[in-house]
Amino acid sequence: MTKEMIVSANGHETIVAILEDDLVAEIFVERERHRGVVGNVYKGRVSKVLPGMQSSFIDVGLERDGFLYVAEVIDTLEEFNKLASDDEDEPKEAGKRDARGERERAAHQKIEELLKEGQEIIVQVVKEPLGTKGARLTSHVTMPGRFLVFMPTVDHIGVSRKIESREERGRLRGIVREFRDTHGFTGGVIIRTAAGGRPKEDIVSDLEAFHTIWTEIRRRTESSRAPAVLFQEPSIVSRLLRDLLTEDYQAIRIDSPLEHQRVLELVERIMPSLAPKVKLYTKPFPIFEEYGVQAEIDKALKSKVWLKSGGSIVINQTEALVAIDVNTGRFVGKKSSGRLEDTIVKTNLEAVKEIVRQIRLRDLGGIIVLDLIDMEDKKNRQKVYQAVETELRKDRSPSKALQVSDFGLVIVTRKRVKQSLERVLTEPCPYCSGSGVIKSTSTICYEILSEVKKISPDLNGHRLLLRVNPDIARALKEEERDVLKDLKQSIGKDVTVKSDVQLHHEQFDVMAV
Repeated sequence: MTKEMIVSANGHETIVAILEDDLVAEIFVERERHRGVVGNVYKGRVSKVLPGMQSSFIDVGLERDGFLYVAEVIDTLEEFNKLASDDEDEPKEAGKRDARGERERAAHQKIEELLKEGQEIIVQVVKEPLGTKGARLTSHVTMPGRFLVFMPTVDHIGVSRKIESREERGRLRGIVREFRDTHGFTGGVIIRTAAGGRPKEDIVSDLEAFHTIWTEIRRRTESSRAPAVLFQEPSIVSRLLRDLLTEDYQAIRIDSPLEHQRVLELVERIMPSLAPKVKLYTKPFPIFEEYGVQAEIDKALKSKVWLKSGGSIVINQTEALVAIDVNTGRFVGKKSSGRLEDTIVKTNLEAVKEIVRQIRLRDLGGIIVLDLIDMEDKKNRQKVYQAVETELRKDRSPSKALQVSDFGLVIVTRKRVKQSLERVLTEPCPYCSGSGVIKSTSTICYEILSEVKKISPDLNGHRLLLRVNPDIARALKEEERDVLKDLKQSIGKDVTVKSDVQLHHEQFDVMAV
């Protein structure tokens, strides 16, 4: 499988598309005003303890309090500091407990025995706030690097099972032990698959970075009042390069010179052999339109997806689950076939591939119900179910499929750690009382910026008149005023924004005057 990473950054928003065999497989969106919080470490304060749910709410400074379950609790801030200490005089028995044992111990205690209202505690976000729910928290901190995963609250060295060589596993463990002994460095480490065959310098580089980060976290813990941010995850591009970059990538294309330079420096450090594949996109045509990404994003915001055969799938998101329905649509089979069952099986198999791609592209999670077309033959049902399992293996998010034969359904559970693409790029529609969605004002503003950049070579020095919906006009003058500034800079002329109540929220006219 060949892969490409396409990065579009404009200073306000960064969108990354992962292409697999020239098809858009995953989309990641990060906006400067709404950065994700998964992986961030906070010094929080217990705002409420719920004995009936054996959980607590923690104020970490976000819009809503985070949720902490009893099994994810380390007793107190003092206990946490013991685990974090690298002072040789401190007792290390607490640090030698592994994460599983710590969770089992906490699960047998009551939340009211572990936490009190007003108490300070160190927590990490493991799941983004979703809808009306606050962030999911844990006090068992983990920090991924390029080759290692650091776990400061345990004292264990593990190696990925995919590194099979006993000699290599021993070599890697030896590097970690030597560093820990030399630097008095406590905490657990998991050696990732990417570490296999890497020189000692690469492994030590990760360890030094962890040591620096953890020292800074401890310093901020002592000097900050809760709630406070102790550690913030890097940008979306840096995280994806850290977690995904392999020799499979044929190109990393970026339309921002500043982001291109950052990526080039990072790739030269972690995988120098791929540095020549980091390319700056300089054409005036938007990069996402050049590589077909924008069309896929637009499709992903619609409920109906057509299949090549003429069949279709319909995707409906609800608060509790996602329902995906498969229809034969315009596909009626071939004349030579003569069997309805063959037509149904072919449609289902084609739908399964597109369904899993859409699940990844839209970042759907939780319970996903696939309502496939009913098949009479048990072998055919099994064949389609196996196709679901095969396609799900391409997905990085943990997922599991369950066949419900009596109803012709397949149920997929997929780990959800952040909002779906639809929830990120859209907002409830004011025209239909929330029964549908439209693109958000931010999305429209950035689309205007992209459109102006596309046509700017043809303006021939003319000024620009933007005719937009009143909501968009207000946004361009207030929270998105930097976009208006970028518009003026991109054409070197003044830009006039005209509000028109007759225009739909998503409509805008760009005119040279």
